[in-house]
Amino acid sequence: MKLKPVCLACALAFGSASLSLSAFAQDAKAPVAKASAAKPAKAAKAAPATIYTSVEGITEYRLSNGLRVLLAPDASKPTTTVNVTYLVGSRHESYGETGMAHLLEHLLFKGTKTSGNLMDQLSKRGMQFNGTTSFDRTNYYETFPSSDDNLAWALEMEADRMVNSKIARSDLDTEFSVVRNEMESGENNPIQVLWKQLSAATFDWHNYGHSTIGARADVEGVKIENLQGFYRKFYQPDNAVLMVAGKFDEKKTLAMIEKNFGAIAKPARVLEKTWTREAPRDGVREITVRRVADQQLAAVLYPTAAGSDKDAAALSALGEILGSAPSGRLHKQLVESKQAVGVMNIVFRLAEPGYSMYVAALSKDQNIDAAKKTLISVVEGLEANPVTEAELKLAKTNLLNALEKIMNDPQRLCVSMSESMALGDWRMFFLQRDRIEALTVADIQRVAKNYFKEDNRSFGQFIPVATPNRAEIPEVADVAKLVDGYKGRAKVEAGEAFDVSPANIDKRTEKFSLASGTKVALLSKKTRGETVVGRFTMHYGDEKSLNGKMVAGDLAADLLMRGSSKFSRAELDTKLSELKAKLTVAGSGQNMTWSFETVRANLPALLDVMREVLRAPTFPQSEFELLVKENISALEASRNEPQTAAADAIKRKQNAPYQKGDPRYSAPIDEAIPAYNAAKLDDVKSFYNTFYGANNAELSLVGDFDAAQVKAKLATVFGDWKSSVPFTRAPSLNTKAEAASVKIETADKANAFYLAEMPFELNDQSPEYPALLVADTVLGGGIKSRLFGRIRQKEGISYDVGSGLSVPALDNNASVSLYAIYAPQNLEKLQNAVKEELALFVKDGISATELADAKLAIAQTNAVRRAQDAGLAGSLRAKLFLNRSMAFDADVEAKIAALTLDQVNAAIRKFIKPENIAHYYAGDFAGAAKKAAAAAAK
Repeated sequence: MKLKPVCLACALAFGSASLSLSAFAQDAKAPVAKASAAKPAKAAKAAPATIYTSVEGITEYRLSNGLRVLLAPDASKPTTTVNVTYLVGSRHESYGETGMAHLLEHLLFKGTKTSGNLMDQLSKRGMQFNGTTSFDRTNYYETFPSSDDNLAWALEMEADRMVNSKIARSDLDTEFSVVRNEMESGENNPIQVLWKQLSAATFDWHNYGHSTIGARADVEGVKIENLQGFYRKFYQPDNAVLMVAGKFDEKKTLAMIEKNFGAIAKPARVLEKTWTREAPRDGVREITVRRVADQQLAAVLYPTAAGSDKDAAALSALGEILGSAPSGRLHKQLVESKQAVGVMNIVFRLAEPGYSMYVAALSKDQNIDAAKKTLISVVEGLEANPVTEAELKLAKTNLLNALEKIMNDPQRLCVSMSESMALGDWRMFFLQRDRIEALTVADIQRVAKNYFKEDNRSFGQFIPVATPNRAEIPEVADVAKLVDGYKGRAKVEAGEAFDVSPANIDKRTEKFSLASGTKVALLSKKTRGETVVGRFTMHYGDEKSLNGKMVAGDLAADLLMRGSSKFSRAELDTKLSELKAKLTVAGSGQNMTWSFETVRANLPALLDVMREVLRAPTFPQSEFELLVKENISALEASRNEPQTAAADAIKRKQNAPYQKGDPRYSAPIDEAIPAYNAAKLDDVKSFYNTFYGANNAELSLVGDFDAAQVKAKLATVFGDWKSSVPFTRAPSLNTKAEAASVKIETADKANAFYLAEMPFELNDQSPEYPALLVADTVLGGGIKSRLFGRIRQKEGISYDVGSGLSVPALDNNASVSLYAIYAPQNLEKLQNAVKEELALFVKDGISATELADAKLAIAQTNAVRRAQDAGLAGSLRAKLFLNRSMAFDADVEAKIAALTLDQVNAAIRKFIKPENIAHYYAGDFAGAAKKAAAAAAK
C-alpha cells in the first residue's frame, strides 16, 4: 500500500517528538487581525546575496529583504532537496484560532493564481515532498533528481507561494474536513490521546499545552480573513530560512535564489516576540483518560528548559539513560521485571520552555499502580541512584550517532535543520552536538535534580501538598550570542557523484557465491561519511516441514538479537552503538531478512557481530517470555483498530487456498494470540537448529567498503554455514475474485478505514505489467491521481486515499487494492465516490495528459529510489534471488516510456473489474448513526 506525501501534523499533532504535537498561542490581547497583517509584497529589484557565515560545509547567505539562505552542497547524491522553514507555528496562534498554522500549511498546497494545484504539480514531476507544522515553525520541502530545470522550478514555486498563495474560501471549505479527518485519525491512538490531555493539564497559559492540529470547533469555524491575515503576516522573507542541500551548482543556485526571492520586498510590519511564560509549578497534577482500548498506559511529564538552554543536552542524554531499550533504566525496571511491555521517552527541544515525558505501556493484566510507582521512582530516583559513567557514555554515543547519520544524509540534514532554525539559529544543531560531547555525570545529576521532582510532575490527578518544591526554569538564551563567531569543525568529506542508471549500477556491481551457496552482490562507492548498508536474506524449509511452525520461526528471528554466547541483549545494543551500526531482523513465511548499516571502518567488526548473533544465540528463557508478552500485547492493542479489522478481513479471504498452519497462511489476531500463548522455547530452539543456514541466502552491500577485505570476512561469517533441511519455495496460490461489501464495527473509534482488493492472474514478466503500473499511478498511486483528486482534493472526505498494485515475479497472483481513512458518518459519500471513479476509469480509460504525467512521475520516482542506498541494497538482494540484473528494471522503464494510450486503456479494461472487487469498511458506524439521530432530534 503506497502512502502519499501529505502533511504530518496528524501524527505530529498528537505524536512525533521531533516535529509537532501541541499548539502555541500569543496572548489573547494580540490577535492575528487584518489590521496587523502585512500587505502583499510588491516586486522589487533583485538584490545580491551576501555571505553571513559558514560552518562545516554549510554556508549562510542573507538577502536585503531578510531571507536567510543556507547552501549545503554534496555531489555524492544525485538528488537535491529544497526546504523552506517559516518561523511560525501553533505557538503564534490566538484565542479561537488553534490549528490555524496547520490548516494554512494545507492551503499552501492549493497553489497561487498562476501555479495551479501544487500537489498536482509536485507529483507530476515525481518529486518527494511534504509540509509539516510544529510548535515553533512550519516547513515545506521537496526532493528531486538533480537538474537545473528541477531546481529552477522548485525555487520559483517556493518564492511564488511565499507571498502569492490564494488562501481561498473555496479551498478552505473542502480542506477543513480533511484536517478534521486527520484529527479523528489521531483520536484512535491511546498514546496520542493521553499525550494531548497530559500536556493540556500541564500548561496553564502557554500554547505548548495545545495540540498543533487544534480544536475541532476552531478548525471548523475559522474565518478565511483570519487565515489570510495570518499568512500575510508570517509568510514573508524576513521570517523564513531557505535551505538547499544535495547536488547542485552553488553559483547557479545562488543566482536563481537572488532572482526569485530577492525581488520580494521586505515587509514594513514588525514581528513581536511571544511573551507568555508559565509560573513555577505548585504541586503534582494527575489526569485519567478512559476510552475503549486494549492497552494500559502510564506517563510522567516534567516541564523543562528551552531547547537552546545548556540543560537541553543533559535532558536529551537523560532521555536515553532512562527511556531507551534495552539498556535504559525504565526498560530494565519495568519491562524486564514484567511490570510493563514497553517504554518510550519524548524530549522536546523547543524555542521556549517545553517538557520531557516518559511512558510505560502495559498489557491488560498488568498492574498499573505498581508500574506507576516504579516509573516515578526510576525517573525521580537519580539522586539516590546516580548515573554511571558507562550509562552516560552509551547515551552520548547513541545521540551523537543519530546526529552523525543526519549530517551524512543531505535530505535528512536539510529537513532536520528546521528544528534548529526554530530555536533561533541553524547553528544550534552543531552547538547541541558539542554540548552533548562535553556532558559530565555532574551535569546529568544537576539537571535531573532540578526538573525531575514531585512538584514538577504531571501524571493524572491533582494532589495538594503542604510545601511546593518548584523547579527553576531558566530564561531563553540569547542564541545570537551563543553562536556568534561559531565555526564548528572540519566539513564532512563528501562522496562521489554516482550515476544511478540501471546500466551503471550493473556495471559497478560485483556478483559471486560463497562456498556455502550464499549469493553476494557488492556495490562499492564513495559515500558521505563513509556509510555502508546491507541486506542478508535466508530462505528455509518447504510447506510440509514448516507446517505449524510460523510462531516459532517468528520468535526465533526476534530472539537472535536478545542474547548470544558473547553478548547479552544490553551488551549487544552497546556494541552496535560503539560501531555506529544498526542491525534489525524480520522473519516471515520461509524467509528471514537482516538489514544493517555502519561506516567503512566498522564493517568488518559488524560482520563479526552478525556471525556471533546468527550462529551462537543463547535463547534466554527470560527474553523468550518477554518477547511472547510483547507480541500478545501488540496484537491486543490493535484488535479494535479499524485498519487492523479491515486487514484481518482481507487476510481471511487470502487464506482460502491454504490450511491453517501452512507457512503461507496469515493468522488473524484471534488466532495469532492463542498461538503465541502456546509457544514453547524448545520449539523455537528446534526451529533454529533445523532450518538456519546460509546455503539458500543472498547478501548485498552498497556503500563505502574495501571489497577484498569484505570478501574474506564474508567467507568466515557465512561460507561454512549450511542448513540440513533443503529449501523449496512454496508458491503463492490464486484466490478467486469475488464481489463483497462488508461493514465491520469498531466501537468508539473516531476514524474509519476502507480497504478493498481484487486478485487476478499476472506476473511482472507479463506484457501488460508496464501498462498496469501506469494505470495504478493514475487511479490512486500518487497525489495527482483520480481517487486522491476526487475524494480528498475535491470532496474532502479522506485525509489519505489511494490504490496499490501488487504484481509478483514468480507467481501469477497479482492484485489491485484500494484504501482510505474517513469519518464513519461519511461512509456513503466514500462508497459513491469510489464507485463512480472506478466506473469512469474502466469506461473512459485515461487521457493522454495523464499518461504523460504518469510516465514522468514513475521515471523520476525510480531515479530517486535508486539514489537511496538502503533501497538499492534491498533491490540488489532481491535480484540475486530472482537471478536478475538491473537490466530488468531498465527494460520495464523503457516499455513504460513506449506505452501508447490504447495499450494502457486495453489493460485497464482487461484486468480492472469493479464488479469483482471485495470492499471492507471498518469503523464505529453504529456510534455515528446515534450521533446523527441525536442531532436530527434537536
